[in-house]
Amino acid sequence: MSNQIITHTTDVSLIRNFSIIAHIDHGKTTLTDVLLKLTGTISKESTEKRIMDSNPIEQEKGVTIKLAPVRMIHEHNGSSYQLNLIDTPGHVDFGYEVDRSLAACEGALLLIDATQGIQAQTLANYDKAHQHNLKIIPVINKIDLASAETEAAALECMETFGVNEGDIIYVSAKTGKNVEQILKAIIEQIPPPKKQETNDLRALIVTSIYDNHQGAIAYVRIVSGTLKQQSLHLIATNATFTPTEIGFFNPKRKAIEQLNEGEVGYIATGLKNINFLKIGDTITNSEIKKKVKPLSGFKEPQSVVFMEIFPIDNGDFKLLIDAMGKLALHDSALSYSSTHSTALGNGLRVGFLGIFHAEIIRERLKREFNLDLIATAPNVQYKIKKKNQEEIIINNPAEFPDPSLISQISEPQCSLTVFTPIQYTPTILKYTQSKRAKLVNSSSFGQRSKLDFTIPFSELITDFHDQLKSISSGFASMEYQLDNYQRVNAIKVDILVNHEVVEALSFISIKEDAEKRGRKLVKKLKEVVPRQMFEFPIQAAIGGKIIARETVKGFRKDVTAKLYGGDVTRRMKLLRKQSKGKKKLKQFGKVELNQEAFLAVLKS
Repeated sequence: MSNQIITHTTDVSLIRNFSIIAHIDHGKTTLTDVLLKLTGTISKESTEKRIMDSNPIEQEKGVTIKLAPVRMIHEHNGSSYQLNLIDTPGHVDFGYEVDRSLAACEGALLLIDATQGIQAQTLANYDKAHQHNLKIIPVINKIDLASAETEAAALECMETFGVNEGDIIYVSAKTGKNVEQILKAIIEQIPPPKKQETNDLRALIVTSIYDNHQGAIAYVRIVSGTLKQQSLHLIATNATFTPTEIGFFNPKRKAIEQLNEGEVGYIATGLKNINFLKIGDTITNSEIKKKVKPLSGFKEPQSVVFMEIFPIDNGDFKLLIDAMGKLALHDSALSYSSTHSTALGNGLRVGFLGIFHAEIIRERLKREFNLDLIATAPNVQYKIKKKNQEEIIINNPAEFPDPSLISQISEPQCSLTVFTPIQYTPTILKYTQSKRAKLVNSSSFGQRSKLDFTIPFSELITDFHDQLKSISSGFASMEYQLDNYQRVNAIKVDILVNHEVVEALSFISIKEDAEKRGRKLVKKLKEVVPRQMFEFPIQAAIGGKIIARETVKGFRKDVTAKLYGGDVTRRMKLLRKQSKGKKKLKQFGKVELNQEAFLAVLKS
C-alpha cells in the first residue's frame, strides 16, 4: 500500500464525501472496485472482485447488503484529496440505512445502466439524494456492451432528472474507460463538508457491526468537532463508553489517533450490545452531553414483515435461539421472541425489515449455523381497534382477537412505483388491479412507462415481484415505500386438521377473498398431508362457520386376506371389527403434519 493512503487530512476543503446510487445490477460494485484501484487504495494487480461486499451472500446475489465506507486519497492539481465513499446497500429493505448514508454525504454519483436505462430504484434513490440537497453527478455505465443504448439512456436521464447533456459522464466500469473523469468530477463538482459554527463533537452513526473482540463498532461521519480517545455519549440510548479504537477504512479498518470534522471512520465502542448503537443517533463528549443538540433525522428501524421460524428437528431449538442471538448482535433491526405451534413445536417469531431481509437471515441461519428450518407464510402488522376503544397491533393470525370485540381493522399501505417498457403496461395494470392496487399516476419516458400505485403491503410480500418479472419478461422493476394504514374489512381464517386448529396455517384475508383462499389451501392440503389409518377432515373456518372442507381417506388394510373359503359370516365379522377400530382411531387419532407437506402448502 502507498504511504499516502494513511495520510491524515485535516483541511476540510480537501475532503469529499460521496455515495453511489443505482438500481441493482447497474455496475455500482464494479465501479467501486475500479475507483479503489485507480486511487491506489488497493493494488492495481489485485484480481479480487466485489471488494466491499465481504459477505458471500452479497457476492452471490450481486447486491450490497451492508453499508461499507472506504477512504481514498487522490492527487489533483498538486493537492492530495481525501475521498470518502460510503457504499450504500442495494435493496429497498435497507432504505433507512441508505437515507442515513446520504445524510453523511455532500454528493452522489447517479449510476445508470446503458442497456437498461432508468429503473425504479434509480428514481427512488435519486429522490432521497435530492431531498438531502446533494450534488448529483449522472454517470452512464456499460457503454462497451453491444446491447448498450447510450443515447436513449442519456435522453431518458435528461428528461427525468433535468440534467444537461454535457453533465453526463459515459463510462465502462468493466474496462475502466473514462473512470478518471469521475474522480475529476467528484473533486471539482462535489462541495467539501460545510464548516460548522460549533466545535462541539457531533458524530452521525450511519451503520454498525459487531466484532467478537472489539464489541459494537459504529460507522460514523464527524459533523463537527474532533473525535479522540475520551468518554463518549450516545444521545438516543443514553449510553456512555470510552472507545477502544478509532480509525478509518482502507478498505480494511485502520487505527488512527483521531477523526476530524468532515471525516468518515469508525469507533470501536467495546459495548457488548449492538442495540446501544442506533442508525442516525448522535455521538458526543460525555462532558457536554446536556448542551449538545442531536442531529436531525433519527428514527428507530421498524420491523414490517413477521415470520415464524421452526427447526425441522425440534432438538435444534436451542441451537436456533443461540444462532439468532448471534445474528442479532450484528443486526440491530432484527427482533425475535419465542413461539409454539402444536404442528411444528417450538420456534421463534421474527420481525424483519422486508422480505429480502428475511431471505438473507434464513440463508445465513442455514449456511453459517447448519440449521434446517421451516418458515411460515410472512405476515404484516395489523392495527385493530376494539369496541372498548383499546387499540392493539398484531403480528400474526394467532394474536387476532374475537371478531365480536373488533370495531375496526387497518392494514399497512405502500406507495409502489413500477418502471416498464410501454408494451407491458396493460398487462401490469390488470395484474396490479387483482392485487388491490390503485393507480395514482402514470407517465412516459421514451419507450418506458412509470406507474405509481398505492397497494396493501400484504399483497407485496408474497410473490408480487416474481409475477411482475414474469408478465414483463423480466423488464419491469419496482420500488416501494411504506406509507400509512388504511381501514380494511379483514377476517381470520382458521385451518383445522382432524378438528384441531393449526395456527401455523391460519391466515388473515380480506372478507371477499377469504372463502376462495380457504378452498384453495384446503384442496392443496388434501394432496400433501399424509394419509392415516383412519379418515379425517381438513377444514377452513371463519369463527364457527366452516367455509371449505376436504376429506382425506384412510388406508384400508385387507383383514380378510388370510381367509380362504368358509362361511361368509367370518368375513363380515372381521370387517365389522376393523370398522369399530377405525371409528375409535377417528375419535382419538392424531394427524402429524410432515415437513414436506407444510413446505408444499407454503409454496402454494
